[in-house]
Amino acid sequence: MGLQDMSLPRFPLLKEEEVLQLLERTRQGDQKAREKLVNCNYRLVFNIIRRFEGRGHEADDLFQIGVIGLIKAIDNFDTSFNVKFSTYAVPMIIGEIRRFLRDDHPVKVTRAIKEKAVQVRHAREELGRKLDREPTVAEIASELGMDNEEVVLAIEAAQLPVSLFETVGQDGNDFNELIDYLPSSDEEEAGWLESIDLHDAMERLPAREQQIIIMRYFQDKTQAEVGIIMGLSQVQVSRLEQRAVTKLREYLLR
Repeated sequence: MGLQDMSLPRFPLLKEEEVLQLLERTRQGDQKAREKLVNCNYRLVFNIIRRFEGRGHEADDLFQIGVIGLIKAIDNFDTSFNVKFSTYAVPMIIGEIRRFLRDDHPVKVTRAIKEKAVQVRHAREELGRKLDREPTVAEIASELGMDNEEVVLAIEAAQLPVSLFETVGQDGNDFNELIDYLPSSDEEEAGWLESIDLHDAMERLPAREQQIIIMRYFQDKTQAEVGIIMGLSQVQVSRLEQRAVTKLREYLLR
C-alpha cells in the first residue's frame, strides 16, 4: 500500500526550520500554517499506520485517527522543548491509534464490566499520582468500594490480546514490532524463550513504566526527552526507570 493507494496528495517534506516557523505561527492563531503542518506530515502518519495493518481496521480509518493524534501534537507542541517535532509527534500519533484500538476491544465484555474497568483505570491513575507508585489491587478495591476479585476482573477485561505485530520501538524513520525483536527460526530456542520472558515481564509493568522503558531502551531517547514527552522532570524519569529495571530483573530471575 502506498500514499497513492489512499488517494493522499504528496505534499513536500518540510525542513526542521520550516516546521518550527509554522508551529510558531500556529501558536499565534495562523490556521493556514496549521493546515500546512498537517498536510506536510501526512507521510509521517502514513508510515505509522502501516505498522497497525492486519488488525481488522481499514487503513483510511486508522489514518484519520492518526491525523487526530498529529493535530493534538501540533496544538500541544512547545517550540522551547528542544526536541524535533517528529520526536514529539510520533508517540502522540501512536497513542491515539492505540486508544482507538483499545476502545474497539476485540474481546466482547458486558457493559457493567466495561464501566467497572473505566472506574478502575481512573482510580489506578489517581492513586498512582497520590502514592507516587503503582497501587495494589487491595488499595484500588478500597478506594472504589469493590471486592479484590471485581478489580482483577475489570483489569483483565480491559487488557488487549498481545500481538506479535505490536509497535514497540523506533529505528530512525522505521517503526519496529515485537516480532522484529524475536530471534529468527534458525536461532536457538533459548533466544526465543528469553525474548518471550522479557515481553511477559514488560507486560507486568505499569503503563507509565512500560512507556519509559520503551522510549529509553527501544527508541534510544534521553531521560530529558522522555520527561518532555511525558510531562515529568528528569529526576522523576530516572526514579521510575530505575524502579522499572529493578522490577524487570526480579521478574526475569524468578
